[in-house]
Amino acid sequence: MRQSLKHILLGLSLLVLSGLFTDTFAQGQDRQVTFTGFLTGGRNNDPLPGAYIYIPKAGKGVLSAPNGYFALPVFPGDSVIFSYVGFRTQYHIIPSRLADLTYSAVVALQEDVKTLAEVKVYPYATEELFKDAFVNLKLPDEKERENLAKNTSPEAIMRQAATMPMGALANHQNFVNQQFFGRESVIGRSQTPTFSFTNPFAWANFIRSVKRGDLKNKEWRSELNKAPRENVSRKDLLQSN
Repeated sequence: MRQSLKHILLGLSLLVLSGLFTDTFAQGQDRQVTFTGFLTGGRNNDPLPGAYIYIPKAGKGVLSAPNGYFALPVFPGDSVIFSYVGFRTQYHIIPSRLADLTYSAVVALQEDVKTLAEVKVYPYATEELFKDAFVNLKLPDEKERENLAKNTSPEAIMRQAATMPMGALANHQNFVNQQFFGRESVIGRSQTPTFSFTNPFAWANFIRSVKRGDLKNKEWRSELNKAPRENVSRKDLLQSN
């Protein structure tokens, strides 16, 4: 009786051990699975072409297609890394228990926005050298700028205005002033101006004025000083103002 009981317990133990060994062996089997899917990213989930998809443990990987599709042979429990420039690196673990030989997933990466610090690049060793070179910089049209500043200065403009000969309009106005508002007498208006040095009547008036003592009278000087000079220049007018 006791021997029969021992045989029964031994058989049950063997059955349990055999089941455990079978289950352990099944879990430890390397069954290759094809991992496929699409890789997207951004706010609109746009496909990410040329992304790195690799398994660090196995040391192998692939690149995603232009439409974001990828296919990679994996094993249950593998950790797959998805990497793309401008996005955060993401890990995906293959489930340990798979009933099929294929496994699919859509992996969406998150944008990785980084604000870089300001970088100033100078072609000089120190900032002082750069400032000195910038201040002493000579432009390609420096000569033209100097000529422009020289020719448009107020002094140059006043000098040109004072030495510029009269044009056609000024000559015409001068002729009209001589004909209608000049120093000629009423008889000589609308005629060619005469030279008073050869005019006998002018000489007679001059002799009479000398006899009267008009030259000793100083009142005419104040009146003469009030009138502008005939050869007054633009510079003289600007200085008087």
